Amino acid sequence: MAMARIEGLEKGDTKVIRLEQESVKTAVARQLNVMHAVILRDIRSRYFNHGLGFLMVPLMPVAHIVMLLVWYKTMNRAAAYGDDLVLFFATGLIPSLTACYVSRYMSVSVLANKNMLGFPAVHLLDIILARSLLEIFGMLLSVAFLLIIIVSLGTDPFPGDTANAGLAMVSAILIGVGVGINVSVITAIYPFFATIYALFTALIYITSGGPIFLHTYPEQVINIATYNPVFHAVEWMRSSYYTGYSTQYLSKGYVIGWGIGSVALGLLMERLLRPQVMNG
Repeated sequence: MAMARIEGLEKGDTKVIRLEQESVKTAVARQLNVMHAVILRDIRSRYFNHGLGFLMVPLMPVAHIVMLLVWYKTMNRAAAYGDDLVLFFATGLIPSLTACYVSRYMSVSVLANKNMLGFPAVHLLDIILARSLLEIFGMLLSVAFLLIIIVSLGTDPFPGDTANAGLAMVSAILIGVGVGINVSVITAIYPFFATIYALFTALIYITSGGPIFLHTYPEQVINIATYNPVFHAVEWMRSSYYTGYSTQYLSKGYVIGWGIGSVALGLLMERLLRPQVMNG
């Protein structure tokens, strides 16, 4: 009798576990389906109402970098490290523009897709995560295009320290996503904030050291720039390419902490301000 009860309990526990596993799978499948739908709508609605318009996402930062590199070459700017001007500035522009572009385009993600919240299956976080994946994929395509261009110019674009270069890129993406989540929630409530942040990204971009080499400026200027987490991503990237590159201003803990902290704060804001966003 006792054995029968034990077997019954075990069968019941197994059934509960299976039901829980199925519910998790169902929830994950729902999340993926919703995000897929949001991404497809985002791609079609942003450029020319056509899926191929997505190519504009990676091409815009590529065009930005190429124009700057052509200008530097025309002005006979010298590389501060190494003997390749294109590679030196590319190592700064790629992480800098990654953080700026990802955060700026994420800032209007909820605002641009707010009507989708009228569907019960679509949640605020779905829109934010879908746009973040879209922007990350777009920037990775941009990097791939740039590598092809740099190789075609006869330059070796691969770093001496691949692991640190990869971590620098991840830190730039993390900052872009984290800040983007925060700004997207605020912009969904106060649309004018999107313009304010777009202007502010210019300051982030300049003080990152990507378009200009800040080490040639007075120490007071560099000390101010060190408050910008993107500056540390740029320094991290360049130090992975050039042996002997000065890392006295680089703080890997600062940029990683900024990235993780901004993502955590953004998710908390999304949770707490969800009613205001829905009713805004």
